[in-house]
Amino acid sequence: MKFLAVKTFRNAVAGLALAVAMSPAALAQDISESHFAAARAAVAAVDATDAYDAILPAAAEQLKARLIASNLDLEVAITETVDEEAFKLAARRADLENEAARIYAAAFSEDELNAITEFYNSEAGKKLLQNGPIAAREINNAAGIWKRGIERDLLESVSKSLNSAGLRANTDTAAPDTTNGATQN
Repeated sequence: MKFLAVKTFRNAVAGLALAVAMSPAALAQDISESHFAAARAAVAAVDATDAYDAILPAAAEQLKARLIASNLDLEVAITETVDEEAFKLAARRADLENEAARIYAAAFSEDELNAITEFYNSEAGKKLLQNGPIAAREINNAAGIWKRGIERDLLESVSKSLNSAGLRANTDTAAPDTTNGATQN
């Protein structure tokens, strides 16, 4: 579970870079060799493409399953052939790395990329990659609890105000009163 949370955080960082970089002006920029190298280093530092490592193996397994389902007598041949062809395609993984670096280079200056790489290669950066998704999940949980409390308290105060003004508002949707275990109407 922790592994998936780290990947989610890294994907968010990569997604932000992709969103910024997809403007036509950003994509048209000329990228120097040193800028591209800095982008490659940043992509590696944030593990921006790690989430996509399983694409080729998953595609190969799905293809094997599909072909074998229709050709049970060819299971061994299908398995060997798909594995061989998938292995040949593995070299194309570098295309994704280069594209990610190009996108990062369009989104960030060379100095920014060097700073990103320096930070994510530091102990604090590594810890952020490791624990950031966990912290984000916990913050999301805390925000949900806080939201329910705010909604409950708002409904309670509005109901009291309306009742004080002599108005009878239908507040059947009130949250349970946790102070005495009874529901509020």
